[in-house]
Amino acid sequence: MIGKSTLMEAIAGKNRGLLATDTQKQAIAVAIAQLEDRNPTPRSVEAGELLEGDWRLLYTTSKGLLGIDRFPFLKLGQIYQSIRVKTSSVYNIAEIYGLPYLEGIVSVAAKFEPLSERRVHVKFERSILGLQRFIGYQSPASFISQIETGDKFAAIDFGIDSREQQGWLDITYLDNDLRIGRGNEGSVFVLSKV
Repeated sequence: MIGKSTLMEAIAGKNRGLLATDTQKQAIAVAIAQLEDRNPTPRSVEAGELLEGDWRLLYTTSKGLLGIDRFPFLKLGQIYQSIRVKTSSVYNIAEIYGLPYLEGIVSVAAKFEPLSERRVHVKFERSILGLQRFIGYQSPASFISQIETGDKFAAIDFGIDSREQQGWLDITYLDNDLRIGRGNEGSVFVLSKV
């Protein structure tokens, strides 16, 4: 029987999937699927108290996220997904590092709507790209507070046409400190609560 500790051991040291070999990716996929089969919260979308909060990405197969690390002089830092149940909001935040004093942030804000007991429809609304020091970035929570109060940033800050940029996410495993999701593009996400 495979549990959370087996999955954590499998993804440890893999830099969110960047350093995983094909064989390791297969073993991680098996560990994820076996854990999903034992989901303690089958009606994940309805478990707002568990969903609410800031989550740190531990592992993904998303080429879009992992591709950020492929740019010259840029290194992918922590990636967070923050869920605010009361406002049906989700915020994806990637910290970018490179040259000194040029630490950046790439963020996308979206709204979600339940489609079933484990699937949410996601409509992306706003993107913010900028230097952490110019936008006063300290943490995901403080940054989201600034967004929710309507602050505009000294950054590339623009609206997204939600008719074109949307998708869905299945929450396939959820407990007090671990969440696994599968997106409409076939990607898997493993996150831990911050």
